[in-house]
Amino acid sequence: MTKVDPSSSLQCAVSVDARTLRCPLPLLRAKQAMRDLAVGERIIVRATDAGSVRDFHAFVQLAQHRLIEFIDAGDEYIYVIEKGGSA
Repeated sequence: MTKVDPSSSLQCAVSVDARTLRCPLPLLRAKQAMRDLAVGERIIVRATDAGSVRDFHAFVQLAQHRLIEFIDAGDEYIYVIEKGGSA
């Protein structure tokens, strides 16, 4: 887990607000949103469920996506994911 500056400006094609949703819903919403993205496009996901940390880190490894940025803001987790070669 990496803490980074939340003021970082990254270009994202899609934003998913999964705050208040419990696992596995944040990951499922992200996967649905990523279906229409081209390889190399990015998505930003905001979640509040601590279980999402484990889920998203495992997901990017298994699906060959790239976790560009992860922000642990205490009560919110922000993920910027770049779509890889597989869905």
